[in-house]
Amino acid sequence: MAIELRSVSKRYARGAIGAADVDLAVEPGELVALFGPSGSGKSSMLQIMGLLIKPDEGTVSIGGERVDQLDETAAAELRRTRIGFIFQAFGLLPLLSAGENVEVALRLLGIGRGAARQRVAAALEAVGLEHRTTHRPDELSGGEQQRVAVARALVHSPSYLLADEPTGELDTATGAAILDLLAAVADQGTGVVVASHDPKVLKVADRALFVRDGALHSPARSELALWLSEGTGGLATR
Repeated sequence: MAIELRSVSKRYARGAIGAADVDLAVEPGELVALFGPSGSGKSSMLQIMGLLIKPDEGTVSIGGERVDQLDETAAAELRRTRIGFIFQAFGLLPLLSAGENVEVALRLLGIGRGAARQRVAAALEAVGLEHRTTHRPDELSGGEQQRVAVARALVHSPSYLLADEPTGELDTATGAAILDLLAAVADQGTGVVVASHDPKVLKVADRALFVRDGALHSPARSELALWLSEGTGGLATR
């Protein structure tokens, strides 16, 4: 039941490259980290895996079934039922409370209000925000909004979780707790892909890949750790 990209390429206007002949398979229970400079293609790969954008070339499949050619209705249904996405920009609905933002994912699946609220409470407790359930996004800090986004992505128990800079707005302790949570989610059988600049992700990743100009490379972890600590972008790729 792996989610797979095969020979996937994506190009944008003015020559920007989102993916360049990418082959990547993420198995259930595996946590894969994507590192690389801004604009390297990390977010594009997540969006392609999450069926938010279509590749120009290549295929996307889940469990051996090709999914990149689905129409938007079918793709949206697959996202609702099997894919969780943590967006770098949070994507919370401003007029809804934290609890209501998390509950939206369950209501779209037709889950009743009573059962949904139980699952929402558990998801918010998992990210340490059970005391902020009734607060709207403008009443929450950036880190709290990020944790609400994590809870929303996890509340429907997705088969695959795609996280774009999930610790970017969090303090050190909270970021470490979120990474531990993502690792626990992977241990329970969910395939997790994290795009990040955070060196702490290396500690929980089963596999760490470097992205440059839309291409994937597999450097030694020591090289990745050095690049992350220096932020120079001078990583030797192979």
